[in-house]
Amino acid sequence: MKSRLVPIALACAALAAAALVTGCTGKNAVDQAAGGQFRFVSASSPGQTWQPADRKKAGDFTADLLNGGTFKLAGDAGKVVVVNFWASWCNPCKIETPQFDNVYRAYKSKGVDFVGIDFKDQRSTARSFVQNYDISYPIVYDQQGKTALQLGHLPALGLPFTVLIDKQQRVAAVYTQALQPADLEPVLNKLLAESATAASSSASPGA
Repeated sequence: MKSRLVPIALACAALAAAALVTGCTGKNAVDQAAGGQFRFVSASSPGQTWQPADRKKAGDFTADLLNGGTFKLAGDAGKVVVVNFWASWCNPCKIETPQFDNVYRAYKSKGVDFVGIDFKDQRSTARSFVQNYDISYPIVYDQQGKTALQLGHLPALGLPFTVLIDKQQRVAAVYTQALQPADLEPVLNKLLAESATAASSSASPGA
């Protein structure tokens, strides 16, 4: 009996992992019983966002920056915000983070802010990474991973992962894999085109 149960358990685990990676784009992707605040259920596919009517408010957070000062998410209301979780020891981050900085430099004047969340890292090596790669957007130092919980109980299962916040401070997408600029720029353009005060019911997932 035990030998028959093991393959079944492995199959169930594989299905759960596939659901996390591929994600959903509708109401099933967001916890609808969280009192109006975002709670992570599953990830978005690259190039997709949740429809405005299905989005929930991101949990606000205030955190210490790597090089001094603080960052508060609510301070970026009215802007599109890219929240990227990374670490200096993360190999995909060594490609993604500098590419994200290039996107940030191109989009910051359009109303897009980036913030990096340095997760489970050493402060000194994180500072060296930021200096060596000339990262210009603010970096939060979050050794304990509190920001992921505050945003909406995000599963910090691996790095990097990225959260998109729309102009109304709602979570528009959660990507649990490394992204290319070609994945990110179309959805930033889409979110920039949305109103900062009223959701458009005609919006649909994808770029």
